[in-house]
Amino acid sequence: MLSASYLCSSCVSFFFILLWLLNGCFGGDPYVFYDWTISYVTASPLGDKQQVIGINGQFPGPILNVTTNWNVVVNVKNDLDEPLLLTWNGVQHRKNSWQDGVLGTNCPIPAGWNWTYQFQVKDQIGSFFYFPSLDFQRAAGGYGGIIINNRDVIPLPFAVPDGDITIFISDWYTKSHKKLRKDVENGVDLGVPDGILINGLGPYRYDAAIVPDGIPYQLINVEPGKTYRLRVHNVGISTSLNFRIQNHNLLLVETEGSYTVQQNYTNMDIHVGQSFSFLVTTDQNASSDYYIVASPRFVNSSEWNKVTGVAILHYSNSLGPASGPLPDPPNAYDTYFSMNQARSIRWNVSAGAARPNPQGSFKYGQITVTDVYVILNRPAELIEGKWRTTLNGISYLPPSTPLMLAQQFNIPGAYKLDFPYKLMSRAPKVDTSLINGTYKGFMEIIFQNNDTTVQSYHMDGYAFFVVGMDFGVWTENSRGTYNKWDGVARSTTQVILMVMNTILLFQKMHSICFMRSYLWKTVFR
Repeated sequence: MLSASYLCSSCVSFFFILLWLLNGCFGGDPYVFYDWTISYVTASPLGDKQQVIGINGQFPGPILNVTTNWNVVVNVKNDLDEPLLLTWNGVQHRKNSWQDGVLGTNCPIPAGWNWTYQFQVKDQIGSFFYFPSLDFQRAAGGYGGIIINNRDVIPLPFAVPDGDITIFISDWYTKSHKKLRKDVENGVDLGVPDGILINGLGPYRYDAAIVPDGIPYQLINVEPGKTYRLRVHNVGISTSLNFRIQNHNLLLVETEGSYTVQQNYTNMDIHVGQSFSFLVTTDQNASSDYYIVASPRFVNSSEWNKVTGVAILHYSNSLGPASGPLPDPPNAYDTYFSMNQARSIRWNVSAGAARPNPQGSFKYGQITVTDVYVILNRPAELIEGKWRTTLNGISYLPPSTPLMLAQQFNIPGAYKLDFPYKLMSRAPKVDTSLINGTYKGFMEIIFQNNDTTVQSYHMDGYAFFVVGMDFGVWTENSRGTYNKWDGVARSTTQVILMVMNTILLFQKMHSICFMRSYLWKTVFR
């Protein structure tokens, strides 16, 4: 079953969640235990003190560092003044989807209460992150990294790096998440963020006319002649960002649990919710420090030009501070560049990952598709007195009981299994409408973006193959262009600007209870 998305903002992107019914079992694999208290803390990301969401007093939160097949137990105490859920972005919840931390599977943790998450990272590797999934709380922080390491018996498809560095990039507003939430509910556009953060810190003062004095910035210390693995996550709420390091190449090796064909990039577009692993070799002469930059994409106003995140890569033998202009970004509205870059990311079908067999041993291009959905989103429309955006004309209304519980206990009227295969000729509406997916079937989903903003689609608790991406309207003939061999398996993909389509083909659907979509950018209600 797959619900339609409910939309409350003119710039909205979506998640899809795949959930399992069967009971989980942990077996004899190791356990790791965490105790986290989530509360408001005071920080100054852009120079002025403000309230952010921290974990055990940290902003960003701690790194959850585990190994394939380990069992993870996280006891979460909610010290906020409103309900809370944590979701584990990109982690595949096999047979334990009720630990996923979204409204489709969990009741919120009330203020002052605690909840213990228990899940196994079964047959998984890679770079992911967690964040609060309710009420726009991610706009205030509460996020942290997840690293799932290879077992010792499975070698990496590259030399073991000399260091492992997690980097969070995100848009940031000094307005509280509660005020942002209210604005979105009232149909007010988020507008230009107040800054772009790197690891929860503001920009280095690369230009005294743009960046005020006294803003703390991220300094990453490295040794010359070494190779570091950088795990870069866009944890923002609405802004696609271009990531680059002055005078250094980014060797892409992994994205969201899949090893990729290793290719060098001078910069990479990282869309909301996406995660990438790069190998960066410190092979420069260290005549000075080097800029690390995250800048907005697909915007070209003068106000946006002032919003850039800048950190510093500092060699131990550096001769001085970074100086001069920032490394050039791609052209602001060059969507062809961004699409071709995304198309160039390929699955390393010869590499082993969680298991010794090659990633490409599953021949996704040879399976039979059982369900096809063309899912179209449009700009916000006024529905029942509120501005909402829709998928196939339906704005999702979450039921009072989480969907999985409603199904488990056969609660009548909680949802409908009538989500349309395509846009219907009828007025948009609000409804709890789900896809009735075929058990053990395979689904082809075509996302058609008729809005003027980038959309991020995420399938929570599962992964899909991105096999096509193009401008214009999808037709049956588009299948002739699909990549049926090494399309990368990941959990989040972008659908760029007006009438671009992205195809997720042959999604494996065995042991699936239902899917639910929810929003990166709009309010979780």
